[in-house]
Amino acid sequence: MYLWKHSVAAKTIFALSLFTGSVFAQSTTGRLPKTIEGYNTVQIPGTVSPRATAKYETGRANAGMRLDGMTMYFAPTLAQQADLKLLLSEQQTPGSANYHKWLTPAQFASRFGLSAADIATVKTWLEQQGFTVDRVGNSRTSITFSGSASQVESAFQTEIHNYTQAGVTHIANSTPVSVPSALSGVVRSIANLNNFRPQPHVRFHSASVQSNFTSGMSPGDHYMTPGDVATVYDINAAYSAGYTGSGQSIAIMGQSAVDLSDIEAFQTATGLPVKDPAVVLVPNTDSSEVVQGDEAESDLDLEYSSSIAKGANIYFVYTGNSKNNQGVFDSLAYAVDTDIAPIISLSYGLCEQDLNSTQGGKAEHETIEANLQQAATQGQSVIVSSGDTGSTACYADVSPTDKTVTSDETQLAVAYPASSAYVTAMGGTEFPSADVASTNSTYWESASGSDVIASALSYIPEQVWNDDSATYGAKYGPYYAISAGGGGTSTLTTRPTWQAGVTGITSGTQRMLPDISLDSSPDNAGYLYCTSDTTAWSSGQKASCNSGFRDSSSQDLTIAGGTSFAAPIFAGMLAIVNQKTNSNGQGLINSTLYTLAADAATYASAFHDITSGGNQCTAGTTYCSTAGAASYAATTGYDEASGLGSIDLNNLMDAWPATATTALTPTVTSLNAASADPASGASDVITISVASSATSLAATPTGTLTIKLDGATQSSTLDLSSGAATYTFSSTTAGSHVITAAYSGDTTFAASTGTVTVDVGGSSGSSSGGSITMTAANISVAAGNSGTSTVTVTPANSYAGTVGFTLSTSSTSVQQYGCYDISNLPVTANATATTTLTIYTSESACSATAAKASSRRHSFVKAGSKSAQLSAPASPWQSALRISAAFGAAGFCFLGFGKRRRKLWSLMAVLVAAGLLGLASGCGSSGNSSSSSTSSSSSTSTSTSSTTVAAGTYTLTLNAADTTDSSIAASTTLTLTVTQ
Repeated sequence: MYLWKHSVAAKTIFALSLFTGSVFAQSTTGRLPKTIEGYNTVQIPGTVSPRATAKYETGRANAGMRLDGMTMYFAPTLAQQADLKLLLSEQQTPGSANYHKWLTPAQFASRFGLSAADIATVKTWLEQQGFTVDRVGNSRTSITFSGSASQVESAFQTEIHNYTQAGVTHIANSTPVSVPSALSGVVRSIANLNNFRPQPHVRFHSASVQSNFTSGMSPGDHYMTPGDVATVYDINAAYSAGYTGSGQSIAIMGQSAVDLSDIEAFQTATGLPVKDPAVVLVPNTDSSEVVQGDEAESDLDLEYSSSIAKGANIYFVYTGNSKNNQGVFDSLAYAVDTDIAPIISLSYGLCEQDLNSTQGGKAEHETIEANLQQAATQGQSVIVSSGDTGSTACYADVSPTDKTVTSDETQLAVAYPASSAYVTAMGGTEFPSADVASTNSTYWESASGSDVIASALSYIPEQVWNDDSATYGAKYGPYYAISAGGGGTSTLTTRPTWQAGVTGITSGTQRMLPDISLDSSPDNAGYLYCTSDTTAWSSGQKASCNSGFRDSSSQDLTIAGGTSFAAPIFAGMLAIVNQKTNSNGQGLINSTLYTLAADAATYASAFHDITSGGNQCTAGTTYCSTAGAASYAATTGYDEASGLGSIDLNNLMDAWPATATTALTPTVTSLNAASADPASGASDVITISVASSATSLAATPTGTLTIKLDGATQSSTLDLSSGAATYTFSSTTAGSHVITAAYSGDTTFAASTGTVTVDVGGSSGSSSGGSITMTAANISVAAGNSGTSTVTVTPANSYAGTVGFTLSTSSTSVQQYGCYDISNLPVTANATATTTLTIYTSESACSATAAKASSRRHSFVKAGSKSAQLSAPASPWQSALRISAAFGAAGFCFLGFGKRRRKLWSLMAVLVAAGLLGLASGCGSSGNSSSSSTSSSSSTSTSTSSTTVAAGTYTLTLNAADTTDSSIAASTTLTLTVTQ
């Protein structure tokens, strides 16, 4: 927590609040007249996007163009700001009356928001300008509204222009916005007047040394999986003690929809039970849409947070339509305003220099900072990746098509919000090449003919992640030259008082980052994950994880790196710590981390001091400034390359300070909705149960529940009866709604919180037990064409829910050139339901482009594939990429996520496609192809074309399962006949 020096004014406010009996009992007073006149206006500096520059301007936007999700944010008074800083300090000071006493959004509103009367005044003014008011924040610090470009220009005295960059046209206000003078000092910013959303920055780096995950096939590479993370960072000991994050919640921030089948495939390949995240689309952000690049980011965040905190509830909060003007920071604002979870993981960032300007970015920085402050007061711990371009965070502004870099891009810089004083910033490490070599048996289990999913044997010594490569910069462009963990000194944030007392922390006035680090290198060692995002696929890869971790057609693995992995992994670790301490939220944990690290004995046991390497720019003068090439090297104790180092979770958890609730018996609060997708206005009964986590204790929790709907309190006096209660939900507002029940605790049992998400007017499905049977018609089709089959699902024993499907075959030809499309099927009790299965038999119809344009056509699953034992030949691209020493086995799929997010693999294949195409196809038939399936054709198959399914008859297996309860399942076979 940021321990601010107490000003006289702040002390006075605090004393007065105590005099009233409760620091939470204050209420705001009016600051505005009853009506707002717009004749005299005041300009708000820093409200132009830094990316809206004259050189990209291409004319005025259409006056009738609609802008949705614009948000007016309000600034506190000086007295409120002083009070807020004091409260934040008290909440993290042991012994304080306010220590770990968190606010609700409603309490935050009454103390730090606008008064209800002022909110009504602003709402009226916006409506008078022609806007539609969509939502008032629970904290009364924002109002979201929509309208046309001409209404924006008139109300805020600016112009909306078009800006074209890299062939993509964006809109943005061209001059700072103005507001009526009555709103001067009240309005902080107007967000979402532009649609420059944080974008993925592709990174490619050689894997000249082996990465980690043991493969029994040549070349015997290693890659990291959740099991390896648990071994390396001593999470297994916590698992053995019963700590898995049970009863805890983590919210992942995103700006793209995901395909939940990718998350399920990852969990299955890892050997974990399938458990989907609760999906929350931020209201008023348009329709759900998959966005290339962003989808892969969210996939890996969801996969690694859920696989580390195996017992936690995971929430995915994301914004809609990519053409709209909302993004991941709107997801953050909503997660804070609804207090959706005590842990938030964010893998996006902006170069500080883009925000450190009165002309552009300053208002955005102040707005995000205010949201982070509110999160801290509510006990929410925000974990943020620090970036992947080393000590020069602005280098992430370099695009894959740039031929040169500018001096601004090579200057020393850090990423925001990692540099905020209200987050925990995650840096990156990697393993030395000798310790990850394929022949190394000290740290890795030896392979014996098949892939080993979790093969790390112990902690592996780490160094600072730095894979900078002048060779790649020269060969593929500047974008690919830099790959290293972010860190350095902030220019925006002053030094928090908690950042002290640890060897290596030098004197200074500014915040240093990162705080801690975990393995992040895409080379040493990359992480396996699963995604439908084709920008993450290697050359020739047809799919991801449809045969365990592999693509059944090409045998490719999907691999990535970057501090984007470190953030969700540590979020999962923190959920485990919270479970042990019976915590309903830790808030900003940095004061605890630095206090523990200041004790020499604790530092030696709970932290791994990283003393070798550095994140300075090492790619040469073409890509590095003098300052960038000199900073920063790892040292003993804290350093700006790795922070406090990495952690031993079990030892850190043992050293974590106990609280008054630690000795109480932990509880789990669970919510179950009668319907996951109630109709508009319909009553939906939510059953709530509170149970002891200790099976040896027979007592039943007593006390009360506080019910919140989308962060707004509905009831604070709902009594438990025999450990249970019910709440009736009803809403006419379409979309996702988060219902939270907070258990008060009693003298025996600790407090806990549970949530459930319902989708009003949606079709997410709700399993009610029972069973299903299924039939499917055979298909006959000419080679290269598509055919359809009617699939019928019959429920039994009162089953009602939504059924999802997968289709498998042992035919190599069908796997390679075929694909299929079938939608999830809602099923009501006592009534059969039908859907259509479409099978395509040409490579052109099943290409990545065609799949994305046509409802995401799916690749066939290999019949009989096993998720835990991957006996597959080496990926064809792995051999192809070894055409030069610089190309490692995993080179094409090693990703990194830059400043705006991290490193993801994408269009790199285009740069070398011509040279690799022949080689890739040639080596595709090589290797010990124990898994190259023989066709199940009952007749002789004659190929009609090298790009279509061969003529013949094939047996296909269609599997169906309830989307929320995989135990409710059925399967059937059908015949696919392909004719000449």
